[in-house]
Amino acid sequence: MDGIVFFRTERHDDVIEFYRDLGAEIWLEQPECTILEAGSFRVGFCAGSEADTEGIVTFVFDDRDGVDELYEQLEARADGEPQFNDTYDIYQFFASDPEGRTVEFQTFE
Repeated sequence: MDGIVFFRTERHDDVIEFYRDLGAEIWLEQPECTILEAGSFRVGFCAGSEADTEGIVTFVFDDRDGVDELYEQLEARADGEPQFNDTYDIYQFFASDPEGRTVEFQTFE
């Protein structure tokens, strides 16, 4: 079974460009919707009168190097440097996309 998470967006092109810059590829274009794919993760953004910004979009990497590489790219948007989270046994950092959605980058330790 596969799945897709969809969000409404007011800034479709900016949001798609942001996630494409992270390495996501366009999986499917539909009228007013773009579905992106990164590994086995799919997320869709559809034009709307307001943006859905609740929840967290999380990208999972094989190791800390992947997290660190994205941190270098997104340092200006990041909430802080990557760090180890004892509670969940993960290495992570958070950033925001162009509409303010929380985006997490993590690896399980």
